[in-house]
Amino acid sequence: MAKMMIKRVGIFSYAKITSVTMAAFGLIFGVIYGLIFMVIGGAMMAGRGDGATTAGASSFVIGLVMMVAIPIFYGIMGFVAGALGAVIYNVASRFVGGIELELENVGDSYSTPPTPQWGAQQQYQPGQQQYPY
Repeated sequence: MAKMMIKRVGIFSYAKITSVTMAAFGLIFGVIYGLIFMVIGGAMMAGRGDGATTAGASSFVIGLVMMVAIPIFYGIMGFVAGALGAVIYNVASRFVGGIELELENVGDSYSTPPTPQWGAQQQYQPGQQQYPY
């Protein structure tokens, strides 16, 4: 087993992945809350009063807006929180060290990389002109 340590985190890289992850959660929550609002709005529109119909329509529209706005909001906040978290991690890791990981090789054997397509005869030789024209 090889022990390795994460000493520094790329701020933009971590912010991007946090943003995408949080946007995915926002999509899940946005759809759930949006559907709840739409069902409540539909039930209110089924009522006979004028006020209930207007309130039901607005609740229905709010449900649609939530399905779009919540994932965007979660994505933006995930980016900001990820960038801030990466900066804090980088500062803290200077003082207390990074996160230690134990890695294990799961492959049985190592295979050599394939030979280049252009072959060994076309390689540059010492004393040979680099551009033969």
